[in-house]
Amino acid sequence: MTHRNLTEATWRETRAAAAGSIAVLPIGSQEQHAEHLPMGTDTMLADAVVSRALALLEERAAAGEDVPGLVRLPTLPYGHSPHHLFAAALTLSAPVLGMVLDELLDSLAACGYRRVLVVNGHGGNDEIMRLAVKRFALRAEVTAAACSYWTLTDTGEPEADAEADAADERHAELVPGHAGWFETSLMLAAQPALVRTERARHAPVEPPPLFDKPPYPGLTVERHGEWERVGGATDDAAGADAAHGERLLDRRARGLARAVLAFDAASRPLA
Repeated sequence: MTHRNLTEATWRETRAAAAGSIAVLPIGSQEQHAEHLPMGTDTMLADAVVSRALALLEERAAAGEDVPGLVRLPTLPYGHSPHHLFAAALTLSAPVLGMVLDELLDSLAACGYRRVLVVNGHGGNDEIMRLAVKRFALRAEVTAAACSYWTLTDTGEPEADAEADAADERHAELVPGHAGWFETSLMLAAQPALVRTERARHAPVEPPPLFDKPPYPGLTVERHGEWERVGGATDDAAGADAAHGERLLDRRARGLARAVLAFDAASRPLA
């Protein structure tokens, strides 16, 4: 078996797996996702990408490829979401989320894990997660990595659907967005019963939010009240569909699987 679920393993199995395995920690959030998506969207999408990536790695292992041992941790369902409190969110402050990640990562090191990958599903967690990974590698003899799932694609895979590729290109500026075309398409593929499609239309707001469309490349801009002004979504989700969502989900999962293999190759003990 390529991977095991930490929650379902005994302590002896957990300890035995630690030395050679990569621990995978997905993290998400509970926050507003406009009128049509559930509060747990970010958590569910992180779960979906990780689950599919692990299944792909299982297939590779079954085919005889060299695949590392993986131990999947329970998904952390809370994140840093104060910017969504105008509607509804369960949020941890940045220092508290950083401390939670510090203590989880330190616990893994104490259990014997020397390689950890954090997979994030919420934009508000990204900087905090990356800083936690950097701090972890400074205080413990570990190799740690972090990513947000939407940044990964299956570069290098042969492309078979030119029409779908063209659609991805047209929508590239909407990735990841928030409660828009990208996330809604993914949820229609991963959790269709939870999408309120009749409420998905979102009229564009002008000017567009500065946090999503900064006035100059390279700038990060935040303005008070901006999320509430745009109604909690960055773009119109009415054009989202499950077919594109399935493709987007598959490409992120394949990208994560490739990232795991690359991380494994780069983090093995030096000779």
